[in-house]
Amino acid sequence: MQRAQTISVVITTYNRPDALEAVVRACFMQNDKNFEIIIADDGSTANTRTCIERLAASAPMPLRHVWQPDQGFRAAMARNRGTLAATGDYIVFLDGDCVPQRDFIARHRALSQPGYLVSGSRILLSERLTRRVLAEGIDIGASAPFTRLGWRLHGDLNKTLQPLGLRWPDLGRRSRTFSWRRIKSCNLGVWRSDLERVNGFDESFTGWGHEDSDLVVRLFHAGVMRKDGAFATEVFHLWHREAVRDQETSNRRVVLERAANKVTQATVGLRDHAA
Repeated sequence: MQRAQTISVVITTYNRPDALEAVVRACFMQNDKNFEIIIADDGSTANTRTCIERLAASAPMPLRHVWQPDQGFRAAMARNRGTLAATGDYIVFLDGDCVPQRDFIARHRALSQPGYLVSGSRILLSERLTRRVLAEGIDIGASAPFTRLGWRLHGDLNKTLQPLGLRWPDLGRRSRTFSWRRIKSCNLGVWRSDLERVNGFDESFTGWGHEDSDLVVRLFHAGVMRKDGAFATEVFHLWHREAVRDQETSNRRVVLERAANKVTQATVGLRDHAA
């Protein structure tokens, strides 16, 4: 079975350099270093640029910074620009507050399969543990299972089994039915050719919410199925205040309409940048 040979990790960020540094340094420590990093910056200030320049100086793999002006929440555009800057045939989207475990790349590579995307999962950290991780420089991706169990017992993690590092093979991950629910682009593996086929993320979505669900719905209508990355690709999602969700309802309505009409193409996407 064909697996991804060249992987590009596109990390979105916006004005949170301490979290971004924790994520990127965890990428540096992967047990599979055959990948590149593209930081897709949605308009951060100079503090983030300085952080990225410092990280790039010691990066064990190629690292590039793609920046766009701050004109509100434009994560879809940032991910598209990151994709265009990438050289890999397989794109793993990761948010700048999601710290990967040591085998994150290896597991995404093992699960990659033509005709499928991999929807990864996440472990939520409490505000208290997040502050500790960032202030003390705790390498949470390399923390021991016993330590993680203690965090769970103290209410600092929202899951029990996944943090313990349990893994299951690539069996039973494909479903005969399709659902776009619980899709998170903070941890998502997609073939570049599939992204190009549907014109990438749709930049016509305004405000927070559902541009990732929209992508997966359009990929499904284009023939791409979903594979569950649970117990393989977990990331530690650092706590943050919830984003303003004033456009969530209208964005969800668009996804439902596109699901019913079997839409495959983004209104504004990858090809618009190329033009």
